[in-house]
Amino acid sequence: MAKEEVIPVEVLTIPCETTLVGPCYVVDGDTIRIGKTSLRLAGIDAPELEHPWGNKAKWALVSLCKGQIITAKIEPEMSYDRLVATCFLPDGRDLSAEMVSQGMALDWPKFSGGKYKHLEPEGVRKKHWKAAARQRGHMHVFNK
Repeated sequence: MAKEEVIPVEVLTIPCETTLVGPCYVVDGDTIRIGKTSLRLAGIDAPELEHPWGNKAKWALVSLCKGQIITAKIEPEMSYDRLVATCFLPDGRDLSAEMVSQGMALDWPKFSGGKYKHLEPEGVRKKHWKAAARQRGHMHVFNK
C-alpha cells in the first residue's frame, strides 16, 4: 500500500483590525485599495472594466473618492482575493449606496439582503445586463 501524500493547505489570515482608514486607489466600480489592502464594496455589483459601463462605473467611484479619507468597516466574508467592506466617505455617505443610487452598480441581494435595492434607478438592470446575468447565475451570458 502506497503512503498517502500530505499536501499543505495555505491558511488565510485576515487582518486583526476591523476598520481601515485612509485615502484609496480605485481599481474598478466596486473595488478600492487602502494601502496594500484590496477591498470589495459590500453588497453591490458594478460592471467589469471590459463590459459596457465598466469604465464609467470606475470613474464615478474615482469622483466620489478623490481627495477623501475613506473609512472601511471590514466584513467577515471574502470575495475572490479581496476583503469585503462597507466603506464610508468622511460625511458618512456609504460608497455602495452612492454607486447604486447613481446607477453605476446594482444591489446584490445575495450579499446585501436587499439593503440597496430601493436605491436602484428605474431601468438600471437593463443597462447593466451583464452584471444582472451574473447575479442570476447565467455565466454563459456574462462571459460573452
